[in-house]
Parts: sequence; C-alpha cells; structure tokens
Amino acid sequence: MKPIYLDYNATTPIAPSVQEAMLPFMAEYFASPQATYAGARAVEESLEDARGQVAFLLGGVSDEVIFTASGTESCNLAIKGVMLSALPNVEKAHLIISKVEHAAVRQSARFVKQLGFEVTQLEVDRQGLVDPATLAAAIRPSTKLVSIALANDQTGVIQPIRQLAEVCHRQGVLLHTDACQAAGKIPVNAKQLGADLLSISAHKFYGPKGAAALLVREGVSLVPLVHGGGNERSLRAGTENAMAWVGMGAAANLVGKCLDESRARLETLRDRLQNQLFAAIHAGLILHGCRAPRLPNTLSVNFPDVSAVDLLRRVPEIQAHTQASYDTFRGGTSKVLAAMGLTTPETEGTIRLSLGWYTSEEEIDRAVDLLVHAWESCRQR
Repeated sequence: MKPIYLDYNATTPIAPSVQEAMLPFMAEYFASPQATYAGARAVEESLEDARGQVAFLLGGVSDEVIFTASGTESCNLAIKGVMLSALPNVEKAHLIISKVEHAAVRQSARFVKQLGFEVTQLEVDRQGLVDPATLAAAIRPSTKLVSIALANDQTGVIQPIRQLAEVCHRQGVLLHTDACQAAGKIPVNAKQLGADLLSISAHKFYGPKGAAALLVREGVSLVPLVHGGGNERSLRAGTENAMAWVGMGAAANLVGKCLDESRARLETLRDRLQNQLFAAIHAGLILHGCRAPRLPNTLSVNFPDVSAVDLLRRVPEIQAHTQASYDTFRGGTSKVLAAMGLTTPETEGTIRLSLGWYTSEEEIDRAVDLLVHAWESCRQR
C-alpha cells in the first residue's frame, strides 16, 4: 500500500514546476556568474531574478537577500555574524534566545557563549510561547541580538514576533527570526514582523535542498563566516549554486501565489485529522500548543499510555516523526516539549503529524484508522 507521508515539516518534495525551472542549470547554463561572457551573464540574471522572487515572498527587496546552502547556515550567519562583529569586546554583546529554538540556533548560541559572550535562554509557557514581558525583563544594555523562531518545527506554535520585535527595537536591539517552518505556510513579511534578520529554507516549501536565504535589513552589519571572494555581498564566499537558488526562487514564486488557498486547505485537513483522533481516543489524547496560534499543517499529539516509537513501528505505512527522537536522532527527550513543561511520558508518546500539498482526505482517514488501531494494539500488549 502507498505510504502516507505526514512529515512535511521535515522536508517537502520538489514541485514539478520548480524541477522544470532548475533543469536548464544542470547542463546548458553551467557558467559561473562571475564571468563576463554571455553564458555567465545569463546565469547572473537568473540568480537576480530568483533573489527578487525570494525578496517578494518575504516582503523585502533584492539587495537584502543573501543566498546560503541551508536554513542552518542562514541561522548561523545571522547569530554569529552579528555577535562576532562585537569582537574583541565580548562583554558588550549579549545574546537572547528561547528554550524552544531549533538546534541551529541553540548550537550557534552555545558557540558564541564558548567565545565569552553572555547568552540568555528565555522560558516559555505551557503553550510554548515567549511572553514579550519576559523578553523585556531579560534585555540588558549589552544585549545585541534576540533570536526567536517565527514558528516551531515540532509543535507548529507561532510566536508573537511583531510584539517581540517592538520590545527589542525600543531598546535598540536587533531581532532575528528563524522562519524556515513558516515560509510557504503562512504570510511572512519581514517588515510587518519587524524582523531585522530572517532565515528561510527552500526544501520546506517545495524547493530543493541545498538552497536557503538570510534576509538582512539594510543597515545591519554582519561578519562573514565563509571567507574568499566577494560573493553574496562579501558575506558568503564560494561559487554560486545557481541550479538550487533558481529553484528556490521558483518555489518562492509558486507558494506565494497560492498561499491563502493552500493555508485554508491544510487547516481543513489538519482539523479533520485532529477531530477524528479525538473522537476515537477521547480525553486521553493531548494536543500540544492547542491554545496558541499554530501552523495550518502541523499537529503535535500525545497518544496516552504508549511509546510513539512503538506505535509507529506498528504502522510502517505512515511516515511521521516521533518527538522523542529530536536533538539526538537516537532517542531522547525533546528539549522543546521539556521546556513547555511536559512530563517524560507525554514526550515519549508524542508524534508530529505534518501535512502538505499532496496530502488527501483519503490519506487522513486512513491514517486515523491505522493510528487508532496501532494505539489500541500497543495498550493491549
């Protein structure tokens, strides 16, 4: 039987039109855009078109978009690039993140802390939200940057970034937001959010892997992490990955055109999945972040009295992610769920079900039947 893919927050398939846009750059348009001959200029123009498409999706301008190879690199460039600009005066630069950030942000924070910078990790409430008042209390005269994700990859919870940005800007502090999970699912406008730096990743919205971007507001200075030529405003040396970045531009253009329609459809499917699971399992099922704004495609649920790993082993047709496997990839406790105050049993029984463009109603109904049957089987063991 055809697998039911419910792991769109991990990665998405490349859309057919995006594949078509990328194909010419595998062979015909292979020249380095740094050269001056006609073939190189064609590649350069295509890259600038892609830059414009990404900027349009994010409510920015082309000159603000820096291409990178991954969302992880983009977050690293934002955090390290800002903090390292304070060297050698580490005592004058303080970083704030939350306890529910992606590993790319947490590990970047850990790195700068090892260099001597001070780092604060903000607590979140039971829904996984950062309170603007908590952020305001944590900001110091030395605070240089705050990095809070727009949407959490595990729970789908959407942070009040605009309010957090207002807190930051009142005290002259920059805000970076990791929007990798949000872009392509909900509107992401850097100016409206008040984000000074914003990260996205193409393979989260039907583009290729190996393509991402950091939007850097005009006037924000960064120290490059990769040194060499003057590529990407001298912030990322190395020959341009034209095929991947053109693909990202095509994907940005595609998701931007159908954002409202896609969001409405995914919300309907997510609620169908949620309601059917609750009807079958009743009060024992726990939905994480249920009282907070959430991504339209994401459902993080705890199946009571079972191990999520054991449950999914009984339904190999379903491709989804257990929350216990986060951060270690070999089993362990999700730092996000732990920060939200969940107990170990609640974490161990949690599965993230994330939907996408190619999810159908029939797949949702079949997934519910399979999951409920597997849950009942696990409890009878």
